[in-house]
Amino acid sequence: PTIRGVTPQEAVNDPARTAEDKALDAGRKPVDLLSFLGVGRGMKVAELLAGTGYTAELLARVVGPEGMVYAENPKGVLDAFAEKPWSERLARAKLPWLVRVDRELYDPLPPEAKDLDLVVMNLVYHDTVAMGLDRTGMNNAIWKALRPGGMLAIIDHSAAAGADPVQTAKDLHRIDAKFVQTEVEQTGFALESTS
Repeated sequence: PTIRGVTPQEAVNDPARTAEDKALDAGRKPVDLLSFLGVGRGMKVAELLAGTGYTAELLARVVGPEGMVYAENPKGVLDAFAEKPWSERLARAKLPWLVRVDRELYDPLPPEAKDLDLVVMNLVYHDTVAMGLDRTGMNNAIWKALRPGGMLAIIDHSAAAGADPVQTAKDLHRIDAKFVQTEVEQTGFALESTS
């Protein structure tokens, strides 16, 4: 059979997905997310702070072998919790266009990750604030990796408007949406849509 990219619903329904991933679906709403982002066959995508790969695997199933998904994790994330489950996912999924990227967030993507259609940060931007990372360098690297008109999608838990970004990121694992918007717009991004 020919392997091809599939719809978001088909990706979520794939029987090869684990019970652990399926248990997360109700809270993460992956069909809605992938549809909102316009992910489709043949796209070139990256996910930063991919963790154990829940979203990265879904992205790879939708883009299919005509596309590419670069899934980045820094050493600290791999050492803390992601190494074993991430390695197991890659071995189980057998999606060669899902590429493991072990790099730090100040320079998150390899040189071949260019002209990307989309970069996704799913439930992790607040972590970059809590850790005091160089988000200017990270956002500039994302900007350079995207094709003209490419998109950066940031999905995160919302803090109250005007809330201290560092404190709420550390204590509540949330971030003020306006703070994030202002920060990424300094790189050159413009807000296109929210959900």
